[in-house]
Amino acid sequence: MTGNMSNETHPIRKTRTFLKYIDDETSFAKFAEKASRSQVLAIDTEFLREKTYYPKACLIQLATDDDIAIIDPLAVTDLAPLAALLEDATIMKVFHAATQDIEILLRLSGAVPSPVFDTQIAAALLGYSYQVGLGQLVSSICGVTLKKSDSFTDWSRRPLSKSQLEYAAGDVTFLPELYLCMRRMLLEKGRLDWLEPDFKELENPDHYTTDPYERFRHLKRGNQLNRRQLACAREVAAWREKRAQALDIPRKWVLSDEQVVEACRKEASKIDDLYLIRGMREKLPTREAREVAGLIERVLKMPEDDLPELERNGGSEPNVDSALDLMLALTRVVARENDIAMQTLASTADLTNLARGHLEESRLLKGWRRALIGEKLLLLLEGGLSFRIVEGELEVNKM
Repeated sequence: MTGNMSNETHPIRKTRTFLKYIDDETSFAKFAEKASRSQVLAIDTEFLREKTYYPKACLIQLATDDDIAIIDPLAVTDLAPLAALLEDATIMKVFHAATQDIEILLRLSGAVPSPVFDTQIAAALLGYSYQVGLGQLVSSICGVTLKKSDSFTDWSRRPLSKSQLEYAAGDVTFLPELYLCMRRMLLEKGRLDWLEPDFKELENPDHYTTDPYERFRHLKRGNQLNRRQLACAREVAAWREKRAQALDIPRKWVLSDEQVVEACRKEASKIDDLYLIRGMREKLPTREAREVAGLIERVLKMPEDDLPELERNGGSEPNVDSALDLMLALTRVVARENDIAMQTLASTADLTNLARGHLEESRLLKGWRRALIGEKLLLLLEGGLSFRIVEGELEVNKM
């Protein structure tokens, strides 16, 4: 962590009542009614995902201005009161690393929280490292060390121990104070408004939907395939995704990435061809193998114009590769000067796309990023900046 965080005083913490573990609708409704009068609702979840496609929610931790509650979603089946809290525009919903929590809440309650504040995202604009952990923030800002003894536990087993409940409560106990303190810091730096696009994206339900026909882009070693084989991978990976969703099992239990890629590399349009691939016979019964082979067979007859374009690798494009080196150097300088995590300012993917000339959709040319880094990057690409080393530090100057 950089910047002047060490000069911040620890906030005064309210005394909260730790409510009992809530595992019935009546108690939850009473808590939710009281929580509706709070200005802040801190939220975290505990879940398991090892044996399912969708995360299995095991606990929902909530902290208001005054209270803390741990909800058992395995016992409390009516979560309508939770949906009402999530959609209440008068309550700020505070998370740390919100994406998975919101995905779970959306699936459980049908509601996306709004408005939201993510302390991990906000921390990057206050000099903390990209994806800083909650424990580091709580230690730095609140002066408290969070308990870590139950970080890898089976949250689905009942009853839960006192130690587990205390650990779960710790994930939300200090979030209201973190929010208030970080909000003040951001206001002092004039950066609170910078976060609005990021938080609005968290509030967008589309952020939590998966297009099965885009999964092929994430296959391990998918870059080994040519265009037609990649089209096969698009169809087979989509089939795998929908199958995993329907059965609620991990996608690798249907087919591994390696099996998908190998089937498409071999252009296995017959069941016998599929079953030559290691482990495929055990994964795919005859009916499902017939479906997969049929998909590959159809793609092999597909017109050339319908095939996906190969992803270009910036490292194999000399012009892009050279520009990227300079853009990364400039981004490091600007990030350091402004006490912002580099990945928050501009990711490598952002820079690569800009180097390729993809200007219209670049987030580097929008909002606060344009003012801090975007205009400088454009000037660099136009040959308008120079670099030199001064007393061991990189200095950037206009030509």
